[in-house]
Amino acid sequence: MSDRETIQQNPIVEDEILRKSQSEPQAFKPIYEKYYKRIYLFIFRKVGNKEVAADVAQQVFLKALIALVKFQFRGVPFSAWLFRIALNECNEFFRKSKRARWIAINEEITQRLHEELTYDTTQDDLAAKLPALLAKLKEDELLLIQLRFFEGLPFLEISEILNMTENNAKVKTYRTLEKLKKQFLKQ
Repeated sequence: MSDRETIQQNPIVEDEILRKSQSEPQAFKPIYEKYYKRIYLFIFRKVGNKEVAADVAQQVFLKALIALVKFQFRGVPFSAWLFRIALNECNEFFRKSKRARWIAINEEITQRLHEELTYDTTQDDLAAKLPALLAKLKEDELLLIQLRFFEGLPFLEISEILNMTENNAKVKTYRTLEKLKKQFLKQ
């Protein structure tokens, strides 16, 4: 069994690897391998460019490795910390490049949102309207939808990433869904 498979099955092993990585950076490799794809896809869905997403993802892992001594286990997966760094790096990218936000939507995401928003219409109808609906959301509302439905994160991780309580993350997400539902039904 590889280090990556071992840490996916055992969070205690992941914690041991993280501790070891603080003094031996090469020990970070299994963590990088475990989370790189998820972090890269999150970034790609935000920036819409493969090369930029790869560059930003590399920065995320570099910053994580450098700041690893500051990481404190708070009962949520290490990935929440990585997502927070990735979000900050994406925001930095948008500030520096002055590019507009971008959202990659696929059929799986449309299906998840369709289940939450309505059963009265077809998924194809939602897919056609979804880009315009998401464009009307405020940045923080869009981020909640992205983390919950695009990334499939539980509310506990979302709360850690956005530095809010778990209950607040739930309430804001469901309020945003209600807003989307009302907009969808208007169209």
